[in-house]
Amino acid sequence: MGKSIEDLRLYIESSIVEFVNDSIHNSLDESLPERAWDLPLVGFSKGDDEIYYKLKEDIGEFHWTPEDIFLKVYPELKVQPIELTVISWILPQTKKTKAEQRCDSIYPAKRAVLARTHGEVFNEKIGKFLVNLLENEGIKAIVPGQSSLWENKKSEKYGFASTWSERHVAYISGLGTFSLTDALITPLGTAVRIGSVIANISIKPTKRKYSNHNEYCLFYSRGTCMNCAKRCPAYAITEKGHDKIKCREYQRNIASKHTKEAYNIDSNYCGICLFGTPCESCIPL
Repeated sequence: MGKSIEDLRLYIESSIVEFVNDSIHNSLDESLPERAWDLPLVGFSKGDDEIYYKLKEDIGEFHWTPEDIFLKVYPELKVQPIELTVISWILPQTKKTKAEQRCDSIYPAKRAVLARTHGEVFNEKIGKFLVNLLENEGIKAIVPGQSSLWENKKSEKYGFASTWSERHVAYISGLGTFSLTDALITPLGTAVRIGSVIANISIKPTKRKYSNHNEYCLFYSRGTCMNCAKRCPAYAITEKGHDKIKCREYQRNIASKHTKEAYNIDSNYCGICLFGTPCESCIPL
């Protein structure tokens, strides 16, 4: 590895931004040949950050720490958690996608659905691109969310869960805090997608500018807003939080049917509560 740690951090960040900006694959699809995502935000966290271990205790034993999944993929390396860095990125929806979805509070707009389907394929390409980039520097890396070991699970405390959570990783990596909807409020808003890579390198973590996991949400910080609840067509958001069961039922029974009939796309995506709110494109405080 020829680069210093600081140079490597800047190299990783600029490479992700350039890849999103320049790649022909950053596109909705042939019927709407325009960008799926605007320029990303990148953050870093240490593999031994205590919050990763607290999450495992809170969500369930099945939930991975960076060390858990990295050693499942590379058991021969025997790395320590402090020797791992998690790289997280935020992909913001475009102005056109946001404007289109704001106009509909019942069904997901076509651009939003394409960003979730075709756009997520590009999000996966970012992970693969970054792994190759790091391997060219002699650094082993993995994309946890793309691992064949990744699974949906049920948490006794929270219900629907998984072995790796991109939103929690981004929170730990200094990129935002959670909203009433369980979405992450980032400097680029909630209308985003998130991805991450774990690398066998020690990079200085991004400083978290918050002290509470709900700090950026107007409801939790000031007791106001709840625009996301007004936007939710499933009535799945209340002062008590996000009802995952109602949300999933609406996605599978109503949103998916509309998406198939209107756009001929197979998708359970809704995401309406992420648009048309004060936190759609920024931190609202």
